[in-house]
Amino acid sequence: MLSRRFFCTFAILISLPLIILVIAPRFFHPKHVQISLHDELDDITLFRRATLSSLHPQANNQQSLRPKIAFMFLTNSDMTFAPLWQNFFNGHENFYNIYIHCDPTIKIKPVGGVFQNRFIPGKKTERGSPTLISAERRLLATAIIDDPLNLYFALISQHCIPLHSFDYVYNAIFHPPSSFFFSFPFYKHLPQSFIEIKSQEDIMMERYNARGHNVMEPEVPFNMFQMGSQFFILTRKHALVVIKERRLWRKFRLPCLNFDSCYPEEHYFPTLLSMEDPNGCTRYTLTRVNWTDSVDGHPHTYGPSEISIDLIHTLRKSNSTYSFLFARKFSPECLRKLLDIADSVILRD
Repeated sequence: MLSRRFFCTFAILISLPLIILVIAPRFFHPKHVQISLHDELDDITLFRRATLSSLHPQANNQQSLRPKIAFMFLTNSDMTFAPLWQNFFNGHENFYNIYIHCDPTIKIKPVGGVFQNRFIPGKKTERGSPTLISAERRLLATAIIDDPLNLYFALISQHCIPLHSFDYVYNAIFHPPSSFFFSFPFYKHLPQSFIEIKSQEDIMMERYNARGHNVMEPEVPFNMFQMGSQFFILTRKHALVVIKERRLWRKFRLPCLNFDSCYPEEHYFPTLLSMEDPNGCTRYTLTRVNWTDSVDGHPHTYGPSEISIDLIHTLRKSNSTYSFLFARKFSPECLRKLLDIADSVILRD
């Protein structure tokens, strides 16, 4: 009888770590929004439509076609800087499209002008969770389906502002030879995607193991795990790579156990594209961010007192051959002062 009790006690002690490992995440994890099976199936259907539409682009009268930039706004609050972006887009209606993904649980003020009716069907999003990856893939797929002339896809935050005129941004992104506009399909001639890709960071191992020790293997070995800015400009070729991908997504959508190191939206896109097409990426972003005094993972937020002509000129400067085209993060109170210098500084090159 004594040996039987000892055996049962011993078996419970041995099993306890396994029970905790399996059950604990179910009780302690749901701190972040989870992606439901219904949402996942919705997205897969959308991505398949986008993939099929890219095989048979509707392009007529090729001599009159002009490549476009798809501006994809990711927001969970009011589109505060819409008036500034409206000035940016004015007069260039045939050279861009706009798509807005907004968390449907957030009530925001309606916006008109170029933003009228540009909201796509959205799902709930949360910072530091794979829901942001899903939202960005949703924007890419919608833009691919909507217009075969969307050849670049720029992800923009609600806290972003332009640093140059539309003409400057358009020419900088495409930088085409004189005959480029009269060839189709255009994407045979496109340069690289502008996406930050970094691997030599002190926090990489902690980020890599945020879902558990070596959980990312074998699909994502540590030496292939990359980091970068959430905001990018992708070619159509790379946008299609992203929406077709399933293998890495199964790992990046797993729930995190270490929330302080969980930022999947900063890792999925750089990791995927560096594995699929390392030579097709610049490895740097064209969106300027100030991390010198970041708080809780958020970059420096510029206030009204910091807005000046000198600030715009400083934000434009970069170490690459390209000037920065966009910048973040700006508080809503900056709008008035930004509009005051929009025509004379920001949108004047």
